[in-house]
Amino acid sequence: MQKIILGGLAAVALSLSLPAAASAAGFVNGNFETGTFANWETGGGSWYGGSYPTPSAYYPGSGPVSITNAGFDSRTDNKLRTVYSGDHSARVNDQNSNYSVATIRQRVDGYSDNLIAFAYAAVLQDSHGVSDSDAFIISLDDLTTGLNLLTVNVNSAATPSSFTRSSQGWYYTDWTTISFDVAGAGLLGHNFMLSLLANDCPYGAHAGYAYLDGFGGVLPPVSGAVPEPATWAMMIIGFAGVGGAIRSNRRKTLALAAA
Repeated sequence: MQKIILGGLAAVALSLSLPAAASAAGFVNGNFETGTFANWETGGGSWYGGSYPTPSAYYPGSGPVSITNAGFDSRTDNKLRTVYSGDHSARVNDQNSNYSVATIRQRVDGYSDNLIAFAYAAVLQDSHGVSDSDAFIISLDDLTTGLNLLTVNVNSAATPSSFTRSSQGWYYTDWTTISFDVAGAGLLGHNFMLSLLANDCPYGAHAGYAYLDGFGGVLPPVSGAVPEPATWAMMIIGFAGVGGAIRSNRRKTLALAAA
């Protein structure tokens, strides 16, 4: 298992068309144990090139998303578990290479937990370059300040050593936990939008999808087999960045390739 801890990231101003907030000051159905996408908004469409897909551009829309049961992904030689914790996870996009984009998101108003935490695992085919590959993209927006706090683009062109290649030619990550330190960044009580997107390459040649699980205020506990030791570095980023970005409204984008 890999772990990434994030806090105090530089930010960028944004303008979004937003769905209604979740009914509590934390994620609702964040572990998908209802077996549904209740309290999540789903979207999608197609990507034929240009800048990487931005989640907000795919709502309203439709893309391949599904709820999975516990098991193993056959495209990873049955080494990657399809669920991180519990009985279900979400799968965003699918194995078909057809220009597709799929995304899910949830808005929470008055967020009261110290962390925003979750787990993911990406399964991708071969990449082209760092700017035109099948990918998994995470975006965390602070709706109170209108700033983007985090954008992470995971693709095998940018960080090939972070992936394992299966005998079927698919590249996959181990389950990775990400946590953003809301309290440490001084953002308790703010409204947030967390968006997760997976896209095929823009040439119809390569597919990519991701498993998502355990959204909430604490790092989700792992169930089933014990994951492999972390192979990615833990990244700890100081809290001064967010405060400075909010005070000065600097327009900066931080894109982190999970590595």
